[in-house]
Amino acid sequence: MLDYEGLQAVVIASATSVHAEQSIKAINKGLHVLCEKPLSTSVEVCQSVVDAYTTSIKSYPNQKVLCGFSRRFDVSYRDAYARASSGAIGRPSVFRSQTCDKLDPSGFFVAYSKISGGIFVDCSIHDIDLALWFFGDDSMVKSVAAVGNTAVQPELRKFNDCDNAVGVIEFYGGKIAQLFCSRMMAAGQEDTTEIIGTEGTVAVNTHPQRNHVEIHEPTGIRREVPVDFYGRFRDAFVMEANEFTACCLDDLPLPMNLEGAVRAVTIGCALQEALVTGEKIEFDETGQRVEKPEVKARI
Repeated sequence: MLDYEGLQAVVIASATSVHAEQSIKAINKGLHVLCEKPLSTSVEVCQSVVDAYTTSIKSYPNQKVLCGFSRRFDVSYRDAYARASSGAIGRPSVFRSQTCDKLDPSGFFVAYSKISGGIFVDCSIHDIDLALWFFGDDSMVKSVAAVGNTAVQPELRKFNDCDNAVGVIEFYGGKIAQLFCSRMMAAGQEDTTEIIGTEGTVAVNTHPQRNHVEIHEPTGIRREVPVDFYGRFRDAFVMEANEFTACCLDDLPLPMNLEGAVRAVTIGCALQEALVTGEKIEFDETGQRVEKPEVKARI
């Protein structure tokens, strides 16, 4: 396909395990690339995509490579970002967000855990990217910690994964992000976010709803929620594709840089490790991991 005459751009929405390989092949051909998140479940492999693009753009200066974090293209999140960045809520200090999927009893999540990188890399990667967006893409992580459980699918344990997890990210400068991810929601997709500032709060989708229809029944009034991730963010995917296309055709700057995709995976992998080990993981102000000295037993 990459040798097809006249081909200018590709969209990579294959299995995560081949995102990087396919992206690099397309990049080396000088093609524009829109790759679904994440670039890889490995930080090193993610960086190899960035390195390939850094080299390629010297020969193809108009080349565009974007890792698709769809929530940055959602109209509600863009509205929230505009309000937060305008100073309407003061200085954003606490970020609280969740990605919660409807329970899939088929065993899909268990099978997918073999290659997903774990619940933080698979689910919370969106929330991590949002935290970096709202706090500033140059925000530096100070520490991460995480806990989780396997409430309904104990088979996840053999892959060091779980169906519920909570993570805390501490940033230099006194900012905190709290993340919740789950694969066992009963009603449907429940993805919500709050950005709490020194003078107010802006929140997105705190009461998830599929549309504006109300169902009046003898037991009360209710609204349905989206069944899955695409039900909630379909329009964001369309916006993402349209904006990427415009950037390619009109040589416009991309809405986000590729290095941010590496940072998001770095944080996600650290959270997953913290979940498995129970250890708090710390970083210095340059982003390098702080290794804890070994504690020698006293005789």
